[in-house]
Amino acid sequence: MDPPAAKRSRGSPAGPEERDAGAGAARGRGRPEALLDLSAKRVAESWAFEQVEERFSRVPEPVQKRIVFWSFPRSEREICMYSSLGYQPPEGEQDARVPFTRGLHLLQSGAVDRVLQVGFHLSGNVREPGAPGEPEHLYHVSISFDRCKITSVSCGCDNRDLFYCAHVVALSLYRIRHARQVELRLPISETLSQMNRDQLQKFVQYLISAHHTEVLPTAQRLADEILLLGSEINLVHGAPDPTAGAGIEDANCWHLDEEQIQEQVKQLLSNGGYYGASQQLRSMFSKVREMLRMRDSNGARMLILMTEQFLQDPRLALWRQQGAGMTDKCRQLWDELGALWVCVILSPHCKPEERAGWLQLLGTWDKLDVCPLEEGNYSFDGPSLQPTMAPSPGSEEQDEGEVAVTGSRHTVFGRALQAGDLHWEDPHLQRILAGDSYSPSLTGTVGGDKSAFDPQGRPLWLGEPFPTACARVDTLRAHGYPRQALRLAGAIINTLRLQRRHQLESYKQQKKELLQKGATCITNPEGWVGHPLDPIGCLCRALLEACRLEEETLSLYPDSGPEKRKVAYQHVPVPGSPGESYLALALEVALLGLGQQRALPEGLYAQDKVVRNEEQLLALLEEVDLDERLVQVLRKQAGLLLEGGPFSGFGEVLFRESVPMHTCARYLFTALLPHDPDLAYRLALRAMRLPVLETALPAGEPHPTPLDSIPSNRFPRWFILGHLETRQCELASAMLTAAKGDPKWLHVVLGSIQQNIHSPALLFKLAQDACKTATPAGAPPDSTLLGIALELGLQVMRMTLNTMTWRRREMVRWLVSCATEIGPQALMNIMQNWYSLFTPVEAATIVAVTGTTHATLMRLQLDTARREELWACARTLALQCAMKDPQNCALPALTLCEKNHAAFEAAYQIVLDAAAGGLGHAHLFTVARYMEHRGLPLRAYKLATLALAQLSIAFNQDSHPAVNDVLWACSLSHSLGRHELSAIVPLIIRSIHCAPMLSDILRRWTLSAPGLGPLGARRAAKPLGADRAPLCQLLDAAVAAYITTSHSRLTHISPRHYGDFIEFLGKARETFLLAPDGHLQFAQFLENLKQTYKGKKKLMLLVRERFG
Repeated sequence: MDPPAAKRSRGSPAGPEERDAGAGAARGRGRPEALLDLSAKRVAESWAFEQVEERFSRVPEPVQKRIVFWSFPRSEREICMYSSLGYQPPEGEQDARVPFTRGLHLLQSGAVDRVLQVGFHLSGNVREPGAPGEPEHLYHVSISFDRCKITSVSCGCDNRDLFYCAHVVALSLYRIRHARQVELRLPISETLSQMNRDQLQKFVQYLISAHHTEVLPTAQRLADEILLLGSEINLVHGAPDPTAGAGIEDANCWHLDEEQIQEQVKQLLSNGGYYGASQQLRSMFSKVREMLRMRDSNGARMLILMTEQFLQDPRLALWRQQGAGMTDKCRQLWDELGALWVCVILSPHCKPEERAGWLQLLGTWDKLDVCPLEEGNYSFDGPSLQPTMAPSPGSEEQDEGEVAVTGSRHTVFGRALQAGDLHWEDPHLQRILAGDSYSPSLTGTVGGDKSAFDPQGRPLWLGEPFPTACARVDTLRAHGYPRQALRLAGAIINTLRLQRRHQLESYKQQKKELLQKGATCITNPEGWVGHPLDPIGCLCRALLEACRLEEETLSLYPDSGPEKRKVAYQHVPVPGSPGESYLALALEVALLGLGQQRALPEGLYAQDKVVRNEEQLLALLEEVDLDERLVQVLRKQAGLLLEGGPFSGFGEVLFRESVPMHTCARYLFTALLPHDPDLAYRLALRAMRLPVLETALPAGEPHPTPLDSIPSNRFPRWFILGHLETRQCELASAMLTAAKGDPKWLHVVLGSIQQNIHSPALLFKLAQDACKTATPAGAPPDSTLLGIALELGLQVMRMTLNTMTWRRREMVRWLVSCATEIGPQALMNIMQNWYSLFTPVEAATIVAVTGTTHATLMRLQLDTARREELWACARTLALQCAMKDPQNCALPALTLCEKNHAAFEAAYQIVLDAAAGGLGHAHLFTVARYMEHRGLPLRAYKLATLALAQLSIAFNQDSHPAVNDVLWACSLSHSLGRHELSAIVPLIIRSIHCAPMLSDILRRWTLSAPGLGPLGARRAAKPLGADRAPLCQLLDAAVAAYITTSHSRLTHISPRHYGDFIEFLGKARETFLLAPDGHLQFAQFLENLKQTYKGKKKLMLLVRERFG
């Protein structure tokens, strides 16, 4: 296509962009610009000076001066483009990091002086203040230019940056703003041609004298070559002049430091794990788009340099070798790179040889092993836009989970290579782009096919896939053709509308059959949201850009991050379509794409991209303030989505693996709710579905992992299932919050939640949110919403009853507090039905206890009768739990029943019955200690004897965990009196075989008289003797235990344990001596050891040394 005339931008970072230095003053006084200046401007823009000299045998000096004058760039915007990146630097670092801003400050502070323009060469000095305590710095700057482009720069500073330094910026801006003050000379060759031989010799000698240390060797070498007749220098006509401008064959482009760009990209990729690196690389991509929009050939040059460095990233080979995927940040950068190449290849004004060169490069890169592949299963040859032919929704269903995947290898450059086959010469396309009034009546005989227009006579764009058509729109925007982009976008939207109309008609014909089957195949071959070419995003951005309200001055930072102020939009009418605006079209297109029923693509990254793309589109829509006009668009599109059948994600029938609509529905619900609540709820309730779980989990089947989302290994394609379930929960929460105070909708929403949400963790979150919403501070609670919160909580309890995790305790406590908010009846209901909701431990230790705390009772404000009823319910619950799980619930039941004698007795009897049924000694000892603490020593004694009957402590278990319990039981029996002590001795002898423990018990019992009964009255006059009953039996058992233990230890003793054994014998002797004939018994025992183990000479020697 023929590119339209370039239009200058409206503004620049520092005032008017066009500063016509020569004519501004004259125009200011009302005089027209001189014809010489007008013609010199045009020549200076498009002709190389060599071409001017060749075309005309003699160019007058005034004409030469005006051409040279107008050959310097006139737009500050262009200087800014080459001296700033498109990212917002941290606050306070603008001067340090943005050369344009620093250069502007230098210019405004008067730092530029001695500016001289000689031909096409500009030079000057720039003074920059030094750091505190340092002198100022003086930099010599020189700039070469040609045809209003800077072609080379040189500066005395050592700054190596991607673009021009601040000193080059300062000198350039000085030349643009103060062009009249710059001393202007013709190219130096013109001046030299006016000198005679003597003047030339004097000129050369003075030049050498002024710079003899730098130029003398060069001057001598040139002189030698000139004096040599056959030298190469004498074979060339004329001599080079760096101030004479470019030659005819020289490329006309802005200076770009290729080496520095490559180095910068390489360094940023090596820091790829840092957020700032990704941001800077994205800003470089933005700079490429900026150059393309200015139709600057450096855009493609810079993109080539960046691509080469991307392909040389060493991580690519490493990831390929390891079989690992690249990081998300890196993958997003590659996606952007591929999309930029599509824009470059599709350029509507590039030369065929340029496109051929780019395609050759892409073909070479595409074949590299390290070149990343495109993620997802998107086709490269999708169906073309054909509004008169809708795919049949009743076609044969695909097997579950299967989506057509093309078998060939497609890299991120595949779509750019495919774009090489596209062109802009189609007559119908040319007419669409040429004007806003294209209609069938204007076609004549050429392109007069009626199918190229809709029934209203508006043009359609057919014959190529929708994403490809949208890529054309993005390309037109990228290359500075905004009007043409809007015209093509309008034709594409006309086509989509007609296609949707035919789809709806097709669906209505087969609706009955589809609803009976209850399932459908995917009728849209591929999703548009998340597609590599981002077709919906391209259309939306093109349409919204036309409606944006902006200040005249362009921002230096187009992407200023989170601090970017809110964008304002206005309705801009669509030419040729009365009543329509680009803003309404943007909203319609976004909803059409977001509401499309489509299969989830293959691969983790492709699925993440679907989610990210959805969020980006919705973020664009949320920037738009909805007026009445847009609300009507919303209502109409929502209705079409509900009626869309298998073509809509909100349709009545869904493909099992179609992308859920939760995120889109939440936006629509929030936007429609103030205007049409009925439609808002119908849409959101329809979107609550998650088909992949509905078909995988039949009604009544328990959730596989109750407190988490369903794991992806159950659904290997659905890597983002957890994220989707969370979005589903957020939609449900939004509906619950909005329905507060409306019992009808609350119960409808509850039914939808119970039917569609399968994750207990998310159900619990919903219950918590609902309870919080229902009980605002300082306002009465919403009883209906509270009841729904409780119902959801009960459902979670039932679903997770057989799965114990740390979250259950949190859930149980919350459920009790929620029931308390509702009232005592709700609390008693969960106590009475505890067996289907809680484990015995949860019911006894949390439900019963929390439900009867002082805080709960105060909150409920019950009278005495109702309070006693609640207590009775809690005691009944505790007793039931104790019977079901006495091991863990007996003590809590006893504690809870303390104030009710009958209940307490029942709990005690449960413990006694459980002891016979195998209740462990540890639990019996715990309850026994509790009984003693309660002042019931005889019951404590009874339980202690039952515990001892189950206990067995071996000879070598002197650190057994029950040691303290046994000593406590012995102390208790001793305090009760001789009778109880006599009864417990046989149990001690039978259960304990550890000699030190037996001797410890014996010694404790001999220290004081037994019988400090419960009333404190002593029942015995003096301590018991170890040689009399009942302690003599215990003494015999202790002596026997020492003898048995000694033989057992000596069987496998090692020399390093000899010392311990001698200490053990010392303790044994103390016990032996408690008997009347203890000396004799111990001597016999030692003699027996010496005889039996006489082979252990060293040990026996130690025995003799210690005991004789």
